[in-house]
Amino acid sequence: MTRDLLTPGHAKSEERHRHELCIVGRWMYERGYIVAAEGNLSVRLDNGRILTTPTCMNKGMLAVKDLVVTDFDGRQLSGSHRVSSELGMHLLFYRMRPDLNAICHAHPSTATGFAVAGRGLDRALLPEVIVGLGQIPLVQYATPGTPDLSAVIEPFAPHYDALLLANHGAVTCGPDLLTAFFRMETIEHCAKITLAAEMAGDPMLLSNREVARLMAARGRYSVSPPPGGGGGLPVTSDSCEIAEEYVTLTRGELDVLIEEAVRKDRAQK
Repeated sequence: MTRDLLTPGHAKSEERHRHELCIVGRWMYERGYIVAAEGNLSVRLDNGRILTTPTCMNKGMLAVKDLVVTDFDGRQLSGSHRVSSELGMHLLFYRMRPDLNAICHAHPSTATGFAVAGRGLDRALLPEVIVGLGQIPLVQYATPGTPDLSAVIEPFAPHYDALLLANHGAVTCGPDLLTAFFRMETIEHCAKITLAAEMAGDPMLLSNREVARLMAARGRYSVSPPPGGGGGLPVTSDSCEIAEEYVTLTRGELDVLIEEAVRKDRAQK
């Protein structure tokens, strides 16, 4: 087995999980998804334990001995370094989603730019994203490393495998570490294409009918929706057509229109 090879699936020894966490940390650092001591990773072990990356260390330069083991209450069981303050976010997913075995949290620059701008990646633009993730919603801002962050993520956790965190970054999850990492790649790839499309012109959204066909095809691609259901569907061309029928007015503009309507009604009488 080569040094930088990850294999699908989660049924592995703790030693292998340690090696693969270090590999994915290096991949995220090399791709610019994290810098300095940013980001964190974890996998579910047996006997109610979590293997995770430590705080205040570059995740692209970790050795297997640097990793930390905790229980589901966040108590540190082994490791010489301190656990990340964002472990609570990981534990939330594991408690709510028995189907999950791995979490990736990073700050990929383009996707995080959308999060800082207050925008999710929630438009029906790319078939692969719709099939794989449905949409990538934006979670409102909460202070990183606090219970507030878990609180704002909690309503989304049963329904989505990838989230943007406002003014913060992104988090993905999966049945194994490779899937969770691929979903982080997908977030950044989607963000880059969305930005390029907006710079090139007016992005063409897919229709409700096409989105329904793509969602129905998930089984063919061995994609399982989250156990809580797929959450909301992405914004489609049909959604935009409905939205365009509505006009936003100030109170003053509305008063003028009402007065004009009253005058015309009186003139007709």
